[in-house]
Amino acid sequence: MTIYELAALLAATLWAVGGMISAKPSSELGAIPYVQIRMVIITGMLALWVWVAGTWHTVLPEHYQPLILSGVIGIFLGDTTLFLTLNRLGPRRTAILFSLAAPLSVLLGWIFLDEQLSYLQIFGVAIVSIGVVLAVVFGKRKAQQHQWEAIKGPIWVGVSLGVFAALCQAIGSILARPVMEAGVDPVAASALRVGTSALMLSIMVQLPIRAFKRANPLTPKLLGLTVLAGVNGMGIGMTLFLFALEGGEVGIISTITATSPAILLPILWIKTKEVPALGAWIGAGLVVAGSALLFV
Repeated sequence: MTIYELAALLAATLWAVGGMISAKPSSELGAIPYVQIRMVIITGMLALWVWVAGTWHTVLPEHYQPLILSGVIGIFLGDTTLFLTLNRLGPRRTAILFSLAAPLSVLLGWIFLDEQLSYLQIFGVAIVSIGVVLAVVFGKRKAQQHQWEAIKGPIWVGVSLGVFAALCQAIGSILARPVMEAGVDPVAASALRVGTSALMLSIMVQLPIRAFKRANPLTPKLLGLTVLAGVNGMGIGMTLFLFALEGGEVGIISTITATSPAILLPILWIKTKEVPALGAWIGAGLVVAGSALLFV
């Protein structure tokens, strides 16, 4: 394994751990207030990075519209619904549902960007979809009692939110792809996308709507977990992912990072002391296998 593939594996591991870190603050603060605080923190981190690196000049005037739109759909809508899913279905089901972003990106690229879709990719889309269904429907044993395996509210609502989050992520990627191919610095582009989301969420939490307000006070512990989740995912995790893409094969790197739902299972086993169900293991394995076919 090269250093780039190792970096991709570490990124996938950090993203798996990030879902667990986010579970408590997202649940206690509410998904929207949590995402707002998280996005403000991440925006500050990315802006500092871009300022030190001096790469803002790579973002040209014609890039603003697609990147802002990508931020609204991919991050503002996508991340918000992702954490709404997390609060309803727990980290395991949320991670597996979010893995649909990869096949959805492939399908959208075929529909809107005239990208070629091979038989292997079609098969990969089907395999990932089957894996997600197996992991959601048969991913829990009756003996499992941990709160992360509990479903809050109708399951179809949580699943719909998770699929919508993955779709938003895929659309956001499609909107940003032509800009990234033009040579824009990835961190500068991320700063604009995340900053757009942070601004919209900051406006939302000021509205006199109860669902947008914090469910509980922001304690030092909850703030610490929120900062840790942001640094873990967008700070270290995304940096490792970008480093991996610089020197590794895109298909291999993308497949390795798609192992995040599978990596999450043994971590949950250790944390909850409950063995994940066979359906969860098979489903996660199919997601990894299907993702590999997508990027061949």
